[in-house]
Amino acid sequence: MKSFRLFVLVLAVLLLAACAGDKKEGSTSGDGPSSRDISPSDVHDAVPRDEPRARYGNHSPYTVLGKTYTVLPTSKGYHERGIASWYGKKFHGRRTSSGEVYDMHLATAAHKSLPLPTYVRVTNLDNSRKMIVKVNDRGPFHDGRIIDLSYAAAIKLGVDKTGTARVDVRAIDVDTSRRSAVKLADGTFLQVGAFGKRKAAEALAGEMRAAQIKPVSVQKSRGLYKVWIGPYATGAELEAHAQRVVELGYERPHKVKR
Repeated sequence: MKSFRLFVLVLAVLLLAACAGDKKEGSTSGDGPSSRDISPSDVHDAVPRDEPRARYGNHSPYTVLGKTYTVLPTSKGYHERGIASWYGKKFHGRRTSSGEVYDMHLATAAHKSLPLPTYVRVTNLDNSRKMIVKVNDRGPFHDGRIIDLSYAAAIKLGVDKTGTARVDVRAIDVDTSRRSAVKLADGTFLQVGAFGKRKAAEALAGEMRAAQIKPVSVQKSRGLYKVWIGPYATGAELEAHAQRVVELGYERPHKVKR
């Protein structure tokens, strides 16, 4: 009889462990890829748009696996670096925390504290690939990870093979994103710096070229040598290059016109 009770106890422990293991933990939870043959070029960025907060998934605080989490009041200014994982067919077709159905072939992600939905730009720090995803789910509930990518997003960013990767996650201001789609007037540039000596300006221009920020030119005006990049046809293109300059450690360049 004792051995039977011991067997029942062990079985109960195993069942509890199995349930706990079913929580979203990216590619390490027995999850798997899609049966479709998908390449990075097949995956498109999520398009940021102004949406009301999801009816579900924004309750705060909330507790998962004995740990309590708090949802941020706003996504504005959010920027974090850490480890990303991914989740796929195990959750495909299920409801996400926001109520949307999880589609592993779309550019989405799960996050523990960002309001649902939030659009973020994710950069893989190991290979410099980047994309925009829509955060519409909660997770990953695994120590040391900050975001769980959909399978498609993992492919685009090159995380599907490695399982995890170091990433930079930055929230997108939807209002700014909307303005960036506006066409710019001809002759719109970004000024990266201005110097009293041409040699210093040429040095900065060389650094921009080395970072693949082109075209670059040095303009002389009012006794100063100014480093310009561009021209740009759209606000989106200009914003992307301005952000790239900031990522390189320089001050944000300002818009100028010829």
